[in-house]
Amino acid sequence: MVFGFLRPKSRSKSEAASADGRVVYGVGDVHGRLDLLDQLLDVVAADFAALGRQDRPVIVFVGDYVDRGPDSAGVIDRIAALKAASGGSSGFEVRALMGNHEQTLLQFLDNPEGGPVWAEFGGGETLASYGVARPVGRDPEAWRAAQEQFQRNLPLRHLTFLRQLELTAAYGDYLFVHAGVRPGRSLAEQDPQDLLWIRGDFLHQPHGLGMVVVHGHTPDEEPFLGRDRINVDTGAYATGVLTAVRVGEGAPAMLQARKRRPVPV
Repeated sequence: MVFGFLRPKSRSKSEAASADGRVVYGVGDVHGRLDLLDQLLDVVAADFAALGRQDRPVIVFVGDYVDRGPDSAGVIDRIAALKAASGGSSGFEVRALMGNHEQTLLQFLDNPEGGPVWAEFGGGETLASYGVARPVGRDPEAWRAAQEQFQRNLPLRHLTFLRQLELTAAYGDYLFVHAGVRPGRSLAEQDPQDLLWIRGDFLHQPHGLGMVVVHGHTPDEEPFLGRDRINVDTGAYATGVLTAVRVGEGAPAMLQARKRRPVPV
């Protein structure tokens, strides 16, 4: 089941923010849910067509494409293909940001010692999607063998996509980032680890950046629209709900794809 507009938790002065004349869609954490991603892309395309604009829209993926859900490989393949096709003058301009889960995946590719922790973090599902069996326990040799098989099975275009992920994307008054920003610091002063991992300090006080931060990383049952931030992570891997926000055309609008999970018997 696919939904279009959704009323967010709260409204604020972010309604008056500008995206420098662009229409930009920020897509929340996909986490291996290719089924929801494909539905949401259809919703986004229909939404932009309904606006009747002739300019080129932007779609920004805020990271966490992998882990937890069933098809990380399929999600990477889809977004990498969209990004590769966006180099022309038609269709969507595509920006893909780094999430903390992509960072952890890349660390495993470079060093298998982090494998057991990554597996508990959702990496076991990613390995399975690439045809790699998750080792039992923490045996270093087993994890090195899994790393080597993962390196062999990971398509070069996927690796290239992962290593080229950006930390931020800015359009007018909007800053797109995976997790958030450290309050009290300028954009130039931000620590990349905060951009990928921060929660409490960012979520519970004004950040003072002078921009509306569109982010994911912290899942909630509903998207959040606040004075200086918009959260589009609705826990797709667990809830079956993937969310995007449209900014730059009137007030921010939430768009969703939703798929109910089978009821256990």
